[in-house]
Amino acid sequence: MAFVVSRISPRVISIALPQVRGMATEKQIFNQIVSTKNIKKITSSMKMVSAAKLKGDENRLTVAKNFNGWTSAICAEPVLIPEEGVTYEDLPQTTLIVPFTSERGLCGGVNSFITRTVRDAAKKLHAQGKECDVVVIGDKGRAQMRRFVAEKIRRSVTDIVSPATFTLASGLATEILEAGAADYDAILVFYNTFVNAATYKQAYKIIKPLKVETPEGDDVLGTYEFEPSEKKEGVNDLYEYMLASQIFHSFMDSACSEQSSRMTAMENASKNAGEMIDSLTLRYNRARQARITTELIEIISGASAIDN
Repeated sequence: MAFVVSRISPRVISIALPQVRGMATEKQIFNQIVSTKNIKKITSSMKMVSAAKLKGDENRLTVAKNFNGWTSAICAEPVLIPEEGVTYEDLPQTTLIVPFTSERGLCGGVNSFITRTVRDAAKKLHAQGKECDVVVIGDKGRAQMRRFVAEKIRRSVTDIVSPATFTLASGLATEILEAGAADYDAILVFYNTFVNAATYKQAYKIIKPLKVETPEGDDVLGTYEFEPSEKKEGVNDLYEYMLASQIFHSFMDSACSEQSSRMTAMENASKNAGEMIDSLTLRYNRARQARITTELIEIISGASAIDN
């Protein structure tokens, strides 16, 4: 009777055996402690930087609010979004949605909240038989909204220099108008509005195009004198200026919310890093104590064996 012996490679044997994970050594735990301490230094520094930037953004927001105050006479006031959401039934048939998001991450949920709000608005408008498109402001928002409303994104504006200026807001207003804003019945602006250093909320503005006459027949600029051929052009220029002013205010409000959220997020990250350092230090001390105890037992056992 013949037997056939086949040779199995060592690699196959190692794969077939179950993988057993060993406990972390002292060196590995020590390296984790060092890495976590370095991360804590970075997050603490980012918190201080955000706190310093927040002060400047608050000053710019105060100026932007005063600068944008005149638009309340011809444009609706900003509306805070409640927890139960908004129905958007007051929006016209076609709407251009302009969400403001950040260029950088590590700032909590400022971008996620805006993305969720845009997705909810697009869903509800579609259910009502209305149409909407999106022009995204900010790189982080563009990356998130591509997963939910990619087919509705008409244009995105990224690589925005901070802090924003009115010149930048004017350029963005021109960019939005070139995206076909005049073909829509309204522009819906979503942004984070600053409350205090620990709180921010989501808000929206509805900006409708200016007409020479209102639906009721009133003259929009009745208190001013125009040549008949220049009045329509003046109304169009005023609309573009109003849009730039609203964008400037939304920029400043979003910047304050971003810095306050980043400051809070980095504070929480530093706190979590400190707790992790304490836990790893405790594990390191236990492993070190166990090693020393084992070495002492071996020494004592060896000495006893020699004496015997």
